[in-house]
Amino acid sequence: MDFDNVGLLAGDPNWEISCAMLSLDITTAVIREAEQHGAGLIISHHPLFFSLKSATPENEGGKHLLELLTRRIAAICMHTNLDAANGGVNDALAASLHIQDAASFEPDHILRFGYLEQETALDDFLREVKTALNCDGLRYTGSAPVRKVAVGGGSCGSMLDEVIRTGCDTFITADIKYDVFLRAAELGLNLIDAGHFNTENVVIPVLKTWLAEAFPDLQILISSHRAPEHFFI
Repeated sequence: MDFDNVGLLAGDPNWEISCAMLSLDITTAVIREAEQHGAGLIISHHPLFFSLKSATPENEGGKHLLELLTRRIAAICMHTNLDAANGGVNDALAASLHIQDAASFEPDHILRFGYLEQETALDDFLREVKTALNCDGLRYTGSAPVRKVAVGGGSCGSMLDEVIRTGCDTFITADIKYDVFLRAAELGLNLIDAGHFNTENVVIPVLKTWLAEAFPDLQILISSHRAPEHFFI
């Protein structure tokens, strides 16, 4: 998408590597973990930076860029292209929730929608989502039975109108704003906020499988990086 920043964002394409680490984000902890395991490349979903004007320790993107280059670790970032890709973030999210016949939304090709095998009570579906995505908790509104489901990994609450137009009864995404919850409740749509990390991290094992098939001699590790926020219950 136009706002995005994807591809090789740090490093020299001529560097040779024997080990790569996969992570949803590039943080100081992830960089140090990659260094500890001898990974010369970090492949992440979220871009290292979007618009960087300077690389200094005083700004987060610049700090991480300096840390990577000092340690000779490259960074490849795939964001909305991985959201939209066949088998990417949203296909992986749909598959993890057993949504069948998942199809792309038009015209953005990012969200997916499909059907559960059978109609399911919302309470039962919420338990399945929490378990499948390894969530500490869920924010939701609604009470209708679940059958036709839309998914959007990460912050896709702004796409509520597209979901409604498809006739879906349930929408799973993250970072949902208060006014979006209000509108969903008004329209009778089940709206579930399953967390940004949890709705996107499902693609990391998929990436590992793809890369292992394409580069059988490359060691591919998954970072121990997890969601930064927690629920106090």
